[in-house]
Amino acid sequence: MSSALPRNLLALLLLTLALQISDGQFDGWCIADEQTPDDELQKALDWACGKGGADCSQIQVNKPCYLPNTIRDHASYAFNNYYQKFKSKGATCYFNSAAIVTDLDPSHNSCKFEHIP
Repeated sequence: MSSALPRNLLALLLLTLALQISDGQFDGWCIADEQTPDDELQKALDWACGKGGADCSQIQVNKPCYLPNTIRDHASYAFNNYYQKFKSKGATCYFNSAAIVTDLDPSHNSCKFEHIP
């Protein structure tokens, strides 16, 4: 009977992970990786807001997500917008290793980061 306990714990752990995973990734918000240099973030941000099709209108001057006015914050918003918009079609939160998925809501003040389960 004692050998059943580790198996049950393993099964519970796997079930917990399976509930958090969607399309091979943890389901949450896509944000800029703090380890990524600004020049790499800028390239990924330009792609996300251009060819990627993210809606970057909320990170423009006088919009809710403009402040703080940093590449990292703007990239996080754009990465997440792209990810939420296209993850059901197979999009990932990768951006050439410039982004990560977090389960902590990055929304702040009037800036709301979309989340689609």
